[in-house]
Amino acid sequence: MQRRTVLQSLLASALGVHLQAHAALPAVEVYKTPTCGCCHLWVEHLRANGFTVRAHDVDDTTGYREKFGVPQALGSCHTGVVGGYALEGHVPAREIKRLLAERPPIKGLAVPAMVAGSPGMEGPRSDPYDVLAFRADGRTTVYQHYNGNAK
Repeated sequence: MQRRTVLQSLLASALGVHLQAHAALPAVEVYKTPTCGCCHLWVEHLRANGFTVRAHDVDDTTGYREKFGVPQALGSCHTGVVGGYALEGHVPAREIKRLLAERPPIKGLAVPAMVAGSPGMEGPRSDPYDVLAFRADGRTTVYQHYNGNAK
């Protein structure tokens, strides 16, 4: 009986630490059109990875890209902000967590276009793609490369 109580306490402590780690992530504000299915799937990807997401349905995301300093050339179907950084397109939660941990001197991250296999665009095909870091002056660098399963 005593061993069971100790194990339950350990499990509760472990779950508490796990929940605290998720609670420590800042909320992501997402601006998307109401009819975009892949935007909804990207929001679900973020939630499944511990983020709180406040999704806002808007008629046009162009103004939000401008507001948050996302170069139009990097445009995709949704724009987000988290921790002072802009997010454009299907950026993986893993890279957002890395961004928030490292806090590089950039404006944000983008996955331009709608790449098959990126979060929210999963399916039978997964193309290679780059997560781009962009600066306020519009310059970009590759933040992370994903190989995909393209042949």
